[in-house]
Amino acid sequence: MSVRHACVIGHPVTHSRSPAIHKYWLAEHGIAGDYGREDVAPSSIAAFLARFADSGYVGANVTVPHKEAAFAAAEADAVSRELGAVNTLWLEDRLLLGTNTDVHGFLANLDERQPHWGERTRSAVVLGAGGAARAILYGLLERGVKRIALINRTQARANALATHFGSGVRPAGFGELNAAIADADLMINATSLGMEGAPPLAVDIAALKPGAVVYDIVYAPLETALLKGARARGHPVVDGLGMLLHQAAPAFERFFGVRPRVTSALRQHVLADMGAQR
Repeated sequence: MSVRHACVIGHPVTHSRSPAIHKYWLAEHGIAGDYGREDVAPSSIAAFLARFADSGYVGANVTVPHKEAAFAAAEADAVSRELGAVNTLWLEDRLLLGTNTDVHGFLANLDERQPHWGERTRSAVVLGAGGAARAILYGLLERGVKRIALINRTQARANALATHFGSGVRPAGFGELNAAIADADLMINATSLGMEGAPPLAVDIAALKPGAVVYDIVYAPLETALLKGARARGHPVVDGLGMLLHQAAPAFERFFGVRPRVTSALRQHVLADMGAQR
């Protein structure tokens, strides 16, 4: 029986939880496979991907800062072309193909944690204008959210992203946050602010519409200051770990031929792995 090998590519990559997720599923399904890490410097990524068909890997997850390089190197699908980034690579007849599962991960986590969110969400606020925000905007618009306020400290980036997605997305500065969240059914932090080792997310949610769902894509810590404050005010909350788990499932299927399930046991396994590496 041949052993299939996959990996996660990033720089740095030691913090990645992907090996814990994929090795859990390999054991769960009794698959002869392995999953490792490849720390590739930005100066070397183009050459690494050009030789990927000879690497011994059947596929790879791609994390920062290489998603745009992966997009440039692969035959990308429609979602990836819309986002300009690839986070999943695999080989078919030595041809490097790419997709982006961040939209799926974002929506699947929201569906799981707040099953009826779509029925009551007409307006949303997204904080940040990076790659994660791009995937989130795509997902919200795909699900029919009509009004999205995109708030970012660098106004030019918010303007460019809003122009890309059209009239349903309105760019705004942090000075307009209170007015935006007073009307929002869903608020999402799509920045790394509040993550362990990063500056805090300094926002006041006192004006947030009662009952609005608060979603933070940060998962370390699992309960960020934003989620803690929102929970204290009675808001439904969604942490970022589920987005990580759900985006991995379609990638695993590409690599190993089985669609795995995201379960509470997997969630606990990854949380234990995070604790062990602190």
